[in-house]
Amino acid sequence: MTAYRQVFRSSAILGGASVINVVIGIIKVKVLAVLLGPLGVGLLGIYQNIMNVASSLAGCGLADSGVRQLAAAQEDAVTLALVRKALFCANLLLGLTGMVLLWLLREPVAQWVFGNTERGTAVGYLGIGVLLTLLAGSQTGLLQGMRRIGDLARVQVLSAFAGAVTGIVAVWLWGLEGMLAFILAGPAASVLVAAWYAKRLPRPEAGHDWAELHRQWQAMFSLGIPLMAAGLLTLGVQLASRALVLQNLGLEASGYFQAAWVISMSYLGFVLNAMGADYYPRLTGVIHDREQAIRMVNEQTEMLLLLAGPVLLAMMTLAPWVIEVLYSKSFASATAILRWQVMGDIVKVMTWPMGFVVLAQGRGLVFIGTQLNWNVVYLGFLWFGLPELGLNAIGVGFFLAYLAQVVVVRGVAGRLIAFKADARNLKLFAALLLAAGLIHATTLFSEYLSYGVGVLLTAVMANYSVRRLNKLTNLMGLIRRN
Repeated sequence: MTAYRQVFRSSAILGGASVINVVIGIIKVKVLAVLLGPLGVGLLGIYQNIMNVASSLAGCGLADSGVRQLAAAQEDAVTLALVRKALFCANLLLGLTGMVLLWLLREPVAQWVFGNTERGTAVGYLGIGVLLTLLAGSQTGLLQGMRRIGDLARVQVLSAFAGAVTGIVAVWLWGLEGMLAFILAGPAASVLVAAWYAKRLPRPEAGHDWAELHRQWQAMFSLGIPLMAAGLLTLGVQLASRALVLQNLGLEASGYFQAAWVISMSYLGFVLNAMGADYYPRLTGVIHDREQAIRMVNEQTEMLLLLAGPVLLAMMTLAPWVIEVLYSKSFASATAILRWQVMGDIVKVMTWPMGFVVLAQGRGLVFIGTQLNWNVVYLGFLWFGLPELGLNAIGVGFFLAYLAQVVVVRGVAGRLIAFKADARNLKLFAALLLAAGLIHATTLFSEYLSYGVGVLLTAVMANYSVRRLNKLTNLMGLIRRN
């Protein structure tokens, strides 16, 4: 019971911050959609993908491996100080290197993505975002590794707000020419806000023992590089998939893709990010105790299904309305993509807690293999499906890729810690998938019928979730006390 309450408390703090971030992000993209339309949203997605791929490549996976080392060094002040210093110095050097390399390669990158070098200079300036992203990551990674959940939540909210205001003003004043400022404002705000909170932490002296720092870097890079390769693979496939959509269906279709993708990642992201920030360090601490690790994975899975389930079904039901409100009527074509991605997200929810077993054990190459599975299925389906299915291929491929992923990740977790999913979780997962499929199927007959069925099933799921959460965490008692 205590473990469930700890999960719920951390999720509530970071989940609340993530909800605020989602709202800020919605307003931010809504303004962009109104001012620049599908073309602007499509260009935003491509630029962000380029910056994310470059940041992942330059970062060498230290964002995740650093958190793991910080979490493991909590009881040793000297080692903790060394890890902190090693993480910051490595990110600074790697960020500067990434910034310079992206500038030097700006024209080849623009040629590959856009088919010409017209936007080469803009691509080069995205290198500034690479440096800022890595610097911010070293600070937020420190807060996460030391489990400063409250500070991490404040950083997320304040940086999102400052970045959104700056970006919106830039696009308002300069239109499409303000797109770079719109993108770079986010990581710039994150650096400033995260550095402020990181400076408030106790600062033990690490000294200048370069041999010890070198050992810390070795440990970080030994896990970080495989994680970087996996992350780069995923980001590269996202960029390649957008390029496929752009080349097969045009820039407006790329805008529909981006609209559905952002919504799908955002509404589920507030739960995943909230849980991951606390779950990953805790799982790392118990990963060598199989029984405790299995119990923690199952507890996390149940909490995630309970918290995300009603949101998933509501999103499936209200997809057309959500698309119109968050973007505009001109984005209606994104509805079908979003509904298929919701189906995929239900499977993702079941997969996600198991995937951290690989990270907690430091199995970098195994992690690459699991990520390769999802990306090969997704990109392969787009390659063959776009000419036949058009925009629907984007959503269907997302769903099928996660079906393949849950099978692979379950097998890997079974081999690493003899993991076995709790029967209650399996039943809840099956019920969610069946309900979402039913809502989706009714859209073939009548949109109004799907609204009715969807509202009913969402209400049933919400009622069950509240009752179960109350049993696990004394939710009503917590609410009354607050």
